[in-house]
Amino acid sequence: MITKQQALEYHERGRRGKIEVTPTKPCSTQMDLSLAYTPGVAEPCMEIHNNPEDVYKYTAKGNLVGVVTNGSAVLGLGNIGPAAGKPVMEGKGVLFKRFADIDVFDIELDTQDPDEIIKTCQLMEPTFGGINLEDIKGPECFYIEEELKKTMSIPVFHDDQHGTAIISAAALVNALEIVKKDITKVRVVYSGAGAAGIACAKLYLSLGVSPENILMVDSKGVMYEGRGDTFNKYKQEFVRKTDIHTLEQAMVDADVFVGVSVKDCVTAKMVKSMAKDPILFAMANPDPEIMYPDAMAARSDAIVATGRSDFPNQVNNVLGFPFIFRGALDVGAKAINEEMKIAAVKALADLAKEDVPDEVAQAYGVEYFKFGREYLIPKPFDPRILVWESVAVAKAAMDSGVARIKIDLEKYKVELENRIGKGRSIMRVMTEKAKLNPKRVVFPEGDSSRILRAAHIIKSHGIASPIVLGKPKRIQALAEEHEIDMTGIEIINPAKSDKQEKYAKILFDKRYRKGMTPEKAAAKVKNPTYFGLLMLENGDCDTVLSGVTSDYPTTIRPALEIIDLEQGVSKVSGMYAMIAKDKVYMFADTTVNIDPTAEELAEIAIESAKVAKRFNIEPRIAMLSFSNFGSAVYPESKKVAKATAIVKEKAPHLICDGEMQADTALVSEYRQRRYPFSQLKKDANVLIFPDLNSGNIAYKLSQRLGGLDSIGPILMGLSKPVHVLHSIHTVDEIVDMASIAVVEAQ
Repeated sequence: MITKQQALEYHERGRRGKIEVTPTKPCSTQMDLSLAYTPGVAEPCMEIHNNPEDVYKYTAKGNLVGVVTNGSAVLGLGNIGPAAGKPVMEGKGVLFKRFADIDVFDIELDTQDPDEIIKTCQLMEPTFGGINLEDIKGPECFYIEEELKKTMSIPVFHDDQHGTAIISAAALVNALEIVKKDITKVRVVYSGAGAAGIACAKLYLSLGVSPENILMVDSKGVMYEGRGDTFNKYKQEFVRKTDIHTLEQAMVDADVFVGVSVKDCVTAKMVKSMAKDPILFAMANPDPEIMYPDAMAARSDAIVATGRSDFPNQVNNVLGFPFIFRGALDVGAKAINEEMKIAAVKALADLAKEDVPDEVAQAYGVEYFKFGREYLIPKPFDPRILVWESVAVAKAAMDSGVARIKIDLEKYKVELENRIGKGRSIMRVMTEKAKLNPKRVVFPEGDSSRILRAAHIIKSHGIASPIVLGKPKRIQALAEEHEIDMTGIEIINPAKSDKQEKYAKILFDKRYRKGMTPEKAAAKVKNPTYFGLLMLENGDCDTVLSGVTSDYPTTIRPALEIIDLEQGVSKVSGMYAMIAKDKVYMFADTTVNIDPTAEELAEIAIESAKVAKRFNIEPRIAMLSFSNFGSAVYPESKKVAKATAIVKEKAPHLICDGEMQADTALVSEYRQRRYPFSQLKKDANVLIFPDLNSGNIAYKLSQRLGGLDSIGPILMGLSKPVHVLHSIHTVDEIVDMASIAVVEAQ
């Protein structure tokens, strides 16, 4: 539980507040300042004056959202005013930036007059690409949004209304699918007739809920004709002719309860009175209308969602607004319309049915998530939401005619993946290559649930035809325990295979002068790792991946015993693809050779270049040392210089230079000033380390201190593709390695 002191210290420590403005262009020289301000700034000013749409080209408008409030309905705190609401608005800015890379200015307005808010937003239209209205009380919030939508040509979105509606609607779509109920026939009860409640009801109508099947309850009870109230025009749409007057009466035989009201207004008795397989969205914050454990205790067949992260199915608005605005901004949308909201709903609902990345489960301290009653919608830290939801929203904006520009959605997906990180982008290339000609991938470790999940993804996505080794009954039991669909995945038990004798002979023939006997060979064939590698050697599969349940030597040793080296290669070597935000570097050798000779270093460089090309990266090789081009003449640096000469002789088409220090390889300005003769005209992207010490240390420091992501280890030099997995590899990383192996096998 967060304490008051923790919250205050978090906001106070270091630089005050939670957001800052940073320049995006160089500002270190007089020339930079002249371009950024006077006189250079006059040029874009005049371009925009001549063509107002160029404001999106020359300024930050297209990636800038104004978060606007008057502090009249802050969180669960009420009308605390604009200054007291500022920490919340700054927090909203953090979420925009963290989840969708959107910049924000928070605007707190000292007025309770809705017309003044409207006028202010209208006056700020030249500044922002979109307006996010926040924490403004109803019914004024409806009026403000309506007027701004009519009069402004940028997206205006009141998150308190539509955010809850969109996320809960995605949960509703999936919950109804699970309980097999028709959305047009379900009875829905709403507790709360404010901004969120009315927005939820309107969006559910758009999705197919029948108007006659809705009852809405406000602070005075069911909104029915003859109650004696004067309902505002926003509530009037949901006033019904009915004899049901209380929430308790309304809940009887209801299929769905939607709560955006107050804590503890729903009792166990009410839940028990609902229809079979009731769906309850108790979303009051911080305390729901009924606590999750109490609702489940009342009805074991219930599906329950709340606004809290400590219970399943959290309806969290961060699943919506960053990605909706991302898609809207990227097509220059003039509005966020109903079609775009429904597209967001469907994208979230569909994504929840996909296999969930391990890093998402780890972020929430669980082993895995699986679509079902306790996992209706994605988790906020799922990085795929940016792509799925933003693309869906952008497409809907274009299809519905509110987009200023048309974009290529496939290219847009790649751009969004680059925002997540370059690693996903380059792996997309490998995955698409793999799908063009899927190969047979053997996983010897069928006793690992991670392997089984990876095999399912590989099969369902068309990356490869997975073959899992182990005892079928044990594998099936493990798959059932973890709810993994093994349909179409071949399972082979090495101990029962009719190929044991044949494989044993292959192993004996390869190793009989190295201590192998027929008896030893027959015994080793029953080992899944040996069996899988012998399948590869015999042509019964195309690649082998193993190592999540064993150490590196245990896996690589059988590979070296069974699979021949690639022609012209004297040693196996290993590399990692290291992923910075917008760059990819190949580090080698990071895993195998302790102290390679000059000839071996040259081989490693040439093999690394081949791998880089498979990643669609044009290799620029730096042979690394502690010296620069003979500046320190020692045996170690002479070895690297000799290796460089060998690479240039054997592969003159490659861009390769050395020996050189790492900063020489990676800092163009320094290299060009000090060593203008260097063949590296651009910074190196393939880094060859002089020994295993430096390579292994460098890649791990880059991971742990530099924050680079890694793909690997990628084994190089064998005549057939074998890759050694790591015990800490996630399911996604195993799938990535399978894609790499398939492309290599192709």
